[in-house]
Amino acid sequence: MKRLILPSTLWVCVVALLTFGQAASAQGLPDFTQLVEDAAPGVVNISTSRTVQRSSAPSFGGQEIPEIFRHFFGESFGDSFPVPPGSGQGRTEERQSLGSGFVISEDGYVMTNAHVVQDADEILVRLNDRRELSAELVGSDPQTDVALLKIDANDLPTLNLGDSDELKVGEWVAAIGSPFGFDHSVTAGIVSAINRTLPRDAYVPFIQTDVAINPGNSGGPLFNLDGEVVGINSQIFTRSGGFMGVSFAIPINVAMDVAEQLREGGRVDRGWLGVMIQPVSEDLAESFGMDNAIGALIADLDPEGPAALGGLQAGDVILEVNGEEVDRSSSLPRLIGKGSPGTEVELTLMRDGEELTESVELGSWPDAEQQPGQASSNNQARLGVMVAEIDDAMREQLNIPGGVIVRQVEADSVAADAGINPGDVLVSIDHRSVSSSDELVEIVEALPNDRAIPVRLFRDGRSLFVALRLE
Repeated sequence: MKRLILPSTLWVCVVALLTFGQAASAQGLPDFTQLVEDAAPGVVNISTSRTVQRSSAPSFGGQEIPEIFRHFFGESFGDSFPVPPGSGQGRTEERQSLGSGFVISEDGYVMTNAHVVQDADEILVRLNDRRELSAELVGSDPQTDVALLKIDANDLPTLNLGDSDELKVGEWVAAIGSPFGFDHSVTAGIVSAINRTLPRDAYVPFIQTDVAINPGNSGGPLFNLDGEVVGINSQIFTRSGGFMGVSFAIPINVAMDVAEQLREGGRVDRGWLGVMIQPVSEDLAESFGMDNAIGALIADLDPEGPAALGGLQAGDVILEVNGEEVDRSSSLPRLIGKGSPGTEVELTLMRDGEELTESVELGSWPDAEQQPGQASSNNQARLGVMVAEIDDAMREQLNIPGGVIVRQVEADSVAADAGINPGDVLVSIDHRSVSSSDELVEIVEALPNDRAIPVRLFRDGRSLFVALRLE
C-alpha cells in the first residue's frame, strides 16, 4: 500500500483550517467573564442559625443540610444522623444553614428565598468585601418562596434587574451563589422551559434551566447574558439528592412584585376566587362542546366566596383571566393570585356549550384573616393545612357522611409531604371521623409524633388513604 504524502504547504493549510474551525466554535459560546466581574459584588452569602430541641437524631456536627433540600419535590436529603452513643436527649442545640442572596437597593435591601431564612433566630449577610452584617427579616412569602431582608449599610453595589417575561427557551443563563459554602461560585446553562407549574407551588411560573444548582445556591440570582437578574434560584428536581440537570428559578418579575408588597406592609395579599377546580380531560372537553382540553373546571364553590357571589357556577370552565389563557387548571391560581383583593377580574367562561364573560371582584385569601369555620393556627402549625366546614348540600352532593374541605396546604408541611391537596375532603384521621374543624383540631392535638398516621380523603369522586408522619 502506498502512503499519501502531502506537500508541506498543504499540511499548513489543513492545520490552519482546523485551528480556524476550533476558534469559530469557541467564539460561538458565551463569555461570562465580564458578567461575573460586574455582578459578583452584588451577590451575598446568607447564613442562619436557630436553636432547636435535640431529637433522637441530631444533625451532624450541628450543621444542617441547607433548607433547599427540604424544598425539593423529588427525593430529598434528610438533615439527621444516628445518635452517637451516650448522647443526651431533650437538650437544645444550634443549627446552621447556608444560602445566597443579592442586593436590590443601595440602602441595604437584600432578596433571597423564604426557605433559606425560615424559623431563623439570627441571619447574617456576608458581602463581597467580607463584611458580615446582621440582617432583619422584613417579610417572607412561603407561597412564592421569596424573602426580603434589610441590613444596616449604604452605597452597596446593586444588581441590574431584567424582564423575566422576555426570556426564551434555549437562551443562555448563569448563576452565582454559594454552593456548599463556596462563595461566588459561577455555573451556567440554558433555559430549558418557562412557565413551569410545580407541585405545591401554584403561584410561581418557574423558569426551568440546566444550570448546576446545589445546596447553598438557594436565593442566589440567575442572570441573562446582559448581566441582568431574571430569576432567583430556588429548587431542583432530584432522585439522588444531588444535581441532575433540572433546576428551577422564580421569575424576577414575580419576585419583585412580592418584594414590593413585603417592603410596604411586611406581607403579601393575593386575590381569592373561592372555587375548587379540576383539570379538563379530553372526554370532559367533548361533553362541554369544547375543541381543546384547556381551562379550569369549577367543581365546587365557596357559597360566600367571590366566585359564587359573582354568578359563577359549578360546571363552568374558566378559559381566560383578563385575557390571559388558562391553558391548564394549575395556571388559574397563579393568574388569580396576581390580582389584589378588591380588584375586578374579567373571566371568560364556557357554560352549557356557550362562551361568556363575567366580572368578579376578588376577595382576600382565607389565611389573611382567620375565617369562621376554619381550623385554628394550632392545626395549621402541626399539619400545615387550612380547612373549612362542608354544608349539608355539599355532603349530599359528594355522598359522604362528614369531613372538612382542605382550603390551603402550606409548602413543605406534613400535609404536603403526605400528598394532601387543596380541594381534598378530609374524612378521617387516625381512624377517627372528622366532621368539623374544631373536631379536627382536637384530634390533631392528640396525635403522636414519629408514627405513620392514616388519613382518609375524598378526591375526584373517590376515596383514598394517605399516610402522614408528625415530627
